[in-house]
Amino acid sequence: MGSNWNDKRPMSPHLQVWRWHPTMLSSILHRASGIALFFALIKLSIFIAVLAAGPDVFMKYSSLFYSPLGVIGFFIAVGILVYHLMNGIRHMIWDSGRLLAPPVANMMSIAIIAAAAVIAVILTFILVSSVGGA
Repeated sequence: MGSNWNDKRPMSPHLQVWRWHPTMLSSILHRASGIALFFALIKLSIFIAVLAAGPDVFMKYSSLFYSPLGVIGFFIAVGILVYHLMNGIRHMIWDSGRLLAPPVANMMSIAIIAAAAVIAVILTFILVSSVGGA
């Protein structure tokens, strides 16, 4: 029972059919952030293992963690984590049947994306400031 190119049954709508809107973007970003969190968890696990190995081992690798690349990685990981958490809370609100009107849903999508970016900037600034002052 394979698919036949001559099959006249309706197909599921494709991205070319849909008009892009913030809620659609938020849905796609939520799925992508869930996948990206897997890789962020690997980085966090390595960081925790190095911390657990003691101060001598941590000092050996601290320049990597606090390098520009490490700080960028921190910013991305924190932004993804905060976004995924906030979007998950939004989905719980939607599951209760609230805030489902398209204008409100679109506004919430934009607000969550912006808030995640702002929180990631603030936490990255705190990280960089604490290392600079140490």
